[in-house]
Amino acid sequence: MDRGSEGVVELGRVSGASGIRGWVKVFSHTRPREAIGEYAEWLLGRPGDWQAMAVEGCRPQGRTVVAKLAGIDGREQAEALTGSRIAVRESQLPPLEDDEFYWRDMIGLRVATTEGIDLGVVDHLIETGANDVLVVKGDRERLIPFTMGHAVVQVDAAAGQITVDWDPDF
Repeated sequence: MDRGSEGVVELGRVSGASGIRGWVKVFSHTRPREAIGEYAEWLLGRPGDWQAMAVEGCRPQGRTVVAKLAGIDGREQAEALTGSRIAVRESQLPPLEDDEFYWRDMIGLRVATTEGIDLGVVDHLIETGANDVLVVKGDRERLIPFTMGHAVVQVDAAAGQITVDWDPDF
């Protein structure tokens, strides 16, 4: 997910048309991928040029997701949306528990050890199946498992820092 400066969060993009009745194929960044269909309205387009569209239906189909948008009733209309980014208003995101974080909120945070040694900044995250991994770039790149209470001691988004129990030489 990518947070824009307009109070919108990008959740995916339209990757093509599906069938002849106006359904579109969706490349979703949500986990699980079909969770993108939980939003009743999407913003389609690109930053600075969003168009609100009601979602009439959304379902997994094979390795992708397909969606039916209001007013898109034929293949040509669906094809015209190919490449459009899909976003929602930040206010539409579900609230998180105290120990949960959106990946987008951790990108750019400083990472330091419990001893105060600066390791760098979170560049991005990787999903591995077992646990997510912070990719920290500083004097070198480090891969730190995002395991709360183990490798990750504290996430203080307000202070812009993540504290880790991590050997700086590793």
